[in-house]
Amino acid sequence: MSGLVSLVGAGCAPGLITLLGAQRLRECEAVVYDGLVPPETLRLAPDTAERIYVGKRAGRPSPSQKEINALLLRLAAEGRRVVRLKGGDPFVFGRGGEELMALNAGGAACELVPGVTSAVAVPALAGIPLTHRALSRGFAVVTARTALDGELPEYFGGLADFPGTLVVLMGLGRLGEISARLTAAGMDAATPCAVASEGAAGYCIRGRLSDIAALAADVPPPAVVVIGEAAALDLLPRRGLPLAGRSVALTGTRRMNEKLASALSALGAEPFAACELELRPLPAADKTPTGCGCLAFTSAEGVRLYFERLARSGRDARDLAGTKLACVGRATAAALLERSLRADLVPEAQTTAALAGLLLSELPEGTELCLYRSAQGDAALAGRLAGKFKLRDIRAYAAFPGGYTAPRAQIEAASAFAFTSAAGAALAIERLGPIPAGALLAALGGPTAKALRGLPNRVAVAAEPSAEALAEAIAINIT
Repeated sequence: MSGLVSLVGAGCAPGLITLLGAQRLRECEAVVYDGLVPPETLRLAPDTAERIYVGKRAGRPSPSQKEINALLLRLAAEGRRVVRLKGGDPFVFGRGGEELMALNAGGAACELVPGVTSAVAVPALAGIPLTHRALSRGFAVVTARTALDGELPEYFGGLADFPGTLVVLMGLGRLGEISARLTAAGMDAATPCAVASEGAAGYCIRGRLSDIAALAADVPPPAVVVIGEAAALDLLPRRGLPLAGRSVALTGTRRMNEKLASALSALGAEPFAACELELRPLPAADKTPTGCGCLAFTSAEGVRLYFERLARSGRDARDLAGTKLACVGRATAAALLERSLRADLVPEAQTTAALAGLLLSELPEGTELCLYRSAQGDAALAGRLAGKFKLRDIRAYAAFPGGYTAPRAQIEAASAFAFTSAAGAALAIERLGPIPAGALLAALGGPTAKALRGLPNRVAVAAEPSAEALAEAIAINIT
């Protein structure tokens, strides 16, 4: 049985993939992806999926289109569910038409999942509407390269009289030539122009046809060039938000990075995963006691791991009848509630020290207390509890560096770095290298802040251990 190749548009920024595209990614067995695919989007694919990079970047060796077509046909013939993941929309200068023609000719089952093209989304993220009733009744999307020789297409001069907005893709390196060609054909040199960077949503250089090439000389590719009266508009709705335009590096687990990204985006920030941590179970994770007087969790991840292993052993939550449940904070208690179990003990301060104080005050001496925690957690917690209780200190999991690290240039441009645990902070700093001197460091709690003391940067501490509080700390303290 032949497989299915889904040609999927990834959009031009994290979060801009469609629901159907994300579903296809989560179900795939192999993903063939381009260089402009956001790393956060690629990580939607299962860890077991084969990842094959076929990106084409100017001046660098890359697979030919013929080789990519052959690869897709081979994967389909192996009966695999394949996602061909392309930045933006596959049919907008993405060679998607060529690949579908090859798949059809080869008899492979295939489908198209459209994406959000950079031609529309990148200007929009910079506050530029391509159409506006008073300024532009339409727009044209063109490329600055021809298929054969890469030269500026000859029809460019004919665009000088276009009555709407011109959107030029792959034109950053030819801005001077584009301006000269349009001006020579009669376009007013004072026509508003903008260069919106696809690398940082909302980053935009504005000028006129006469000076845009000089103004945008240092803009990194990829970028979208917008020419016309609408290019002068700046309607970015996030301008009034406290973190508008600020790049924030995330260093936690994938789950925590997603929560933080959501909270930061709501404040106008541009969050990105600088690196990821993986929480891996240790042999002790299989110790899932149910008959103790109290079972205490120090993280939401610990709750998830405990119940996963509990189910694997053939038991379920009914075996916890009569056992008090304690959680370090509200997020951990929420993870417990997802399993229809309500925590009996949750300290108001949401710290391991507060948890220890609550357990010492509420539980009778000699209670069998099982602590299910990270091996890299606060060692003083177990020490405080061991004197009064029959303590089982189960070090069930630990944090390890994940496989992804953001490019150095993106790390250098970050205005702030978010750290969510002491162990994670140490691992992230080792992985990322030197932190930019002017960047704010934000810590989820006191132990995490302590792990950052050796750095010269300012450190802000969240008022409570939650993604929202950490995002708020960045907004309050960033300069």
